[in-house]
Amino acid sequence: MKKQNQWSLSFRYVAGIFIFIATIAFLIYAREAVKMLVIAGFAAYLISPAVAFLIEKTKLTRTVAVNVIYFSALIFLVGVPATLTPIFFDEIQIVARDLLDLSTELSNMLSKPIQLAGMEFHFEQLGESVAHLQDTVLTPLPEEALALLETTSINILWFLIILVSVYIFMMEWPRIKDWMLSFAPENYHDDVRELYRRLRNVWMAYLRGQIVLMIVVWIVFTIAWLVIGIPGALVLGVIAGLFTLVPDVGPTVAALIAVAVALLEGSSWIRLSDVPSMNNLIVAGIVLVTYIVLINLKNALVRPIIMGRSLHMNEGLIFIAIMIATILEGIMGALLIVPVMASVSVLMEYLRRRVLGLPPFGDDGSKQFVAPPEKVRPPRRRLSIRAEEKVEDNQEKDS
Repeated sequence: MKKQNQWSLSFRYVAGIFIFIATIAFLIYAREAVKMLVIAGFAAYLISPAVAFLIEKTKLTRTVAVNVIYFSALIFLVGVPATLTPIFFDEIQIVARDLLDLSTELSNMLSKPIQLAGMEFHFEQLGESVAHLQDTVLTPLPEEALALLETTSINILWFLIILVSVYIFMMEWPRIKDWMLSFAPENYHDDVRELYRRLRNVWMAYLRGQIVLMIVVWIVFTIAWLVIGIPGALVLGVIAGLFTLVPDVGPTVAALIAVAVALLEGSSWIRLSDVPSMNNLIVAGIVLVTYIVLINLKNALVRPIIMGRSLHMNEGLIFIAIMIATILEGIMGALLIVPVMASVSVLMEYLRRRVLGLPPFGDDGSKQFVAPPEKVRPPRRRLSIRAEEKVEDNQEKDS
């Protein structure tokens, strides 16, 4: 058998660099397709535990389990929006008209000097800015709500690509994973598998918890606004759920929108004053108090339970990253940026330890991103040293 010639080290480096540059260039050129594949992979990742659960409990083959889960999810995906679209469309129009009315009133109020404590304040320029915002953004909303839904939805071709890609990812993931791991040299296969396990923990810790939290917030606030009788309750609930992705700013904006709708529309059943404007003001106050109570209950009780694992990253850094990702890539960017940052952190720690000649992993990973007990359930305030000494003295006297 003829002996095969091996590439020289320098040629291998050149070929590797060329392949790397070509891959990056292709990803940039096909970035829209890559984005759709990322969405498909994300969707497949989220529902893959259901496949594993079904295989474990029923002993079905992977093909059968994937088909059952995939087509059940597809029926749910198509059925729910088809049922809610008419209601959702009407409520979008209600919320859009309310924001338009609020903008008009605010612009008219600021266009005149405001008298306060014998002093005169001029906000004409601010009023002009609000009017400009209204003309360019808010005015078209009620008339073009259907067009807005169409332009923000995925085009049918991309949607089909995503559906097919999700199915392929779910069906072929074990082989895809082994293929990706095979790119590493044989001596580093164990390292790569451990890195994969840790990165998988990152995404499991954040994404599923965050999505469950969004759904819980959406359902709770929708029910709350329906009980109070606020028009557009479904849309306002969805806004509250989505805006939980953006810390601090998101809940504030969602609260302001809900209060604005209550201030203009009032409630369908609450009548605490004969004066409509005063009654709407009272309803808006009820909405604001309800929002403050529920959002604090979410932060104190629901978030620690659902997000039992935490990424323990600097909150200021997370805030900046989420804001930038939201501006550049919208909701999907806000959802993905934090686990991406945590994944980069895991990879950088591995590289740091390798460069310094340390073992590749400092521990077995069992404590990775696990919230300490005091984060999940804050400890009770401890007694001071003097109080503890007094308790010990009393115990000694009793004995």
